[in-house]
Amino acid sequence: MLKLGSIELSERYSVPEGLYYTRDHEWVKLTGKRTALIGITDYAQRKLREIIYVELPQPQTRVVQKQVIATVESVKASVDIYAPLTGKLLEVNTKLADSPELINDSPYDDGWLARFEIADESELQTLMEADEYSRYIAELEEEAGEEE
Repeated sequence: MLKLGSIELSERYSVPEGLYYTRDHEWVKLTGKRTALIGITDYAQRKLREIIYVELPQPQTRVVQKQVIATVESVKASVDIYAPLTGKLLEVNTKLADSPELINDSPYDDGWLARFEIADESELQTLMEADEYSRYIAELEEEAGEEE
């Protein structure tokens, strides 16, 4: 278990096993051989605080890895969300239009952003697994000198 000060990181941020993560705090959950759900991590939603608006991409949009695909606005900031992989956006979570707070309440389940068709599965190797992402956010927290 990673420790940050006297608080275990797992108690601060949820980082589920079995997902892939980006350095920009997006997650990828494989739902089939070439399909996945994507969203933003618990770490990202906590840093943003209260999310008040989500601008989602159009379904059937083709995107390349690291291309801006959405914008999330909170009471604190507005941030771009990047495509974690190259592919096609099959569907967006339309519930977020009326309930953007779903990202705060359930970032890995009800708060997903889009369903995605993966064009190049080898790009998954460029993403982090849960343990690596946990270490990454621990380093970010340490650098920021944040302790609660």
